[in-house]
Amino acid sequence: MPSPRPAKLYEQVKAYLREGIASGIWKVGEKIPSEFELMERLGASRMTVHRALRELSAEGVLLRLQGAGSFVQAPAPRSPLLEIHDIAEDIARRGHAHRAQVLALEARPAPADIAAEFALRPRARLFYSEILHFEDEIPVQLEQRYVSPGFAPDYLAQDFTRQTPNRYLQTISPPSEVEHVIHATLADAKLQALLRLDPQDACLCLLRRTWTPAGPATRSLLTHPGSRYSLGSRYKLADFHARPG
Repeated sequence: MPSPRPAKLYEQVKAYLREGIASGIWKVGEKIPSEFELMERLGASRMTVHRALRELSAEGVLLRLQGAGSFVQAPAPRSPLLEIHDIAEDIARRGHAHRAQVLALEARPAPADIAAEFALRPRARLFYSEILHFEDEIPVQLEQRYVSPGFAPDYLAQDFTRQTPNRYLQTISPPSEVEHVIHATLADAKLQALLRLDPQDACLCLLRRTWTPAGPATRSLLTHPGSRYSLGSRYKLADFHARPG
C-alpha cells in the first residue's frame, strides 16, 4: 500500500495557522504574524507563505487588509437572499457596529440600459446614491442605487448616515415585486480601494430591482467582499399534491 503523499509546503503553513487559530493562540480580530515572521518561523519561502495567506483569506479564515496585515476573521455573516433586510439591522443583530459613508447622492442622467429598466428614455433623470457600509470599521458592502423620483421625490434630502436608504424607502411603500440576481466578479481598482481588497480578490454582487403597483421603483447593486460575506436562505416549500394523471 503506497504511503500518503506529504502535504505541500503551503498546505503545511495553512495547517499551522489553522491549528493556532483553533487552539486560541490567535483569536478572532487578532493579527497573525507577518509574512516575514512566518518565513523565519517555518523556514518557508515568501511565495509559499503568500499563497497560504491568500488561500486562507479566500476561504474566509483570515482578513487581509492592505498595509495592515492579516487578521483572524469570524465566520462570514450571512444575509437572507429571498428577503429585503436592512444591512444596519443585520449588523446590529450580530452585535457589531454599523457605519455608513455617503460617496454620492445626486440626480443624474441614466445610462440607456438602466433607463430602459425604469421604462424611461435614455439619459432620463434618476436619483442616485452610492454608500459604503462598514461593520466594526471594516467595509462589507458598496451600495449603488438608482431610485425613481416619482416613487421617492424627497430621496436626495435624506441623511443616509443616520438611516439606510432601504429603511427610508420601506417607509414610503413596501415593494410589490422584487427581483434578485447574484453574480461574482473580480474587484476593479475602485472596489479594491473602497473594500480594501487585493487585485485577485473576488466580489459577491447582488442586483436587486423593486417594483410598486405604479411601476419600477429602485435598482440596487450591492457588492460585498467574497471572503467576508455570504447570502443564503432556508425556507419550507408549500405542500405539493400531485393530480391523478
